[in-house]
Amino acid sequence: MAGYVNTVLGKISTDAMGPTLIHEHVNFGFAGWYADSTVAPFERKACLNRVVEVLKEVKESGVRTYIDCTPNDSGRDARFLRDAAQASEMNIVCSTGLYNEAQGGSAYFRFRSALPFTNVTEEIRELFFKEVTEGIENTAIKAGVIKVVIGNESISPYEETVARAAADVSKETGVPIITHTHGGRLAVELADFLISEGANPSQVLIGHVGGTTDVDYHAAVLSRGVYIGFDRFGADMPPEKPDSDNIACILELIRRGYAGRILLSHDFTINMLGRQVAELLANLPDWYPTHVFKNILPTLKAKGVSDEQIAEMTVGNPRRLFEGG
Repeated sequence: MAGYVNTVLGKISTDAMGPTLIHEHVNFGFAGWYADSTVAPFERKACLNRVVEVLKEVKESGVRTYIDCTPNDSGRDARFLRDAAQASEMNIVCSTGLYNEAQGGSAYFRFRSALPFTNVTEEIRELFFKEVTEGIENTAIKAGVIKVVIGNESISPYEETVARAAADVSKETGVPIITHTHGGRLAVELADFLISEGANPSQVLIGHVGGTTDVDYHAAVLSRGVYIGFDRFGADMPPEKPDSDNIACILELIRRGYAGRILLSHDFTINMLGRQVAELLANLPDWYPTHVFKNILPTLKAKGVSDEQIAEMTVGNPRRLFEGG
């Protein structure tokens, strides 16, 4: 049964999502980037033109829906996403959520948690719920996913607070949770925590599992009933593994019967807020949001993955994540 997705231009049926990139970023900046705005200001018009140009290329490669997983404290801009969607005719889904404690906006919430008579868990829950059900800031643009990000070595109490609020809002609204893990660690722990807090495992995507080549680890995550994302294709830099390793893992997981739980993406940022990282990108020529559809899918097909299995990973699984099935 079809459900619906909150895009930045309004609700669409899950049947209208089509081929989907599940974990991307239009604009992204690490918390504090705006302190450098005198030297590296945000040039909105130029950035919008670049985004539209890239999204048109992505659409030509076959993609119809682009999930922007940028959290609130990392430069998310719902109005910018709306303008990009209108100009590119791409379905764009905006997130509500918060980045991890070490690299996000946690100082603000730590300050608030020290105030008397303040329940930060409830405040974060209220924020997520309002952005999903009413709109972001003073717009009618509703978030379509909830982003949860954890640290590299452990899930901190602050990150548990964010995840708890996300699980509660997801359970109440039916909006899925998309997560960030790092280096092939803590995915099982995060899945277990979200489920223990009431999240529907069929609406949880554990992201960035390609940080390890341990297929038994991937299978342990999948045993929780969640989806997993091989979603950093082209980002061939530690701790990420080369595309060839990720492809090998996917082939083995498909052999084990998990094609119905795998999603693909790049985690690419079209506009990095603050000073640019051109030298980094110059060394990552495949880290671009057409790479999966132009290069990875044909490679998988050449290695024996069927058209039906490719459609499952790119169309069926994203749709079911939003439908809760």
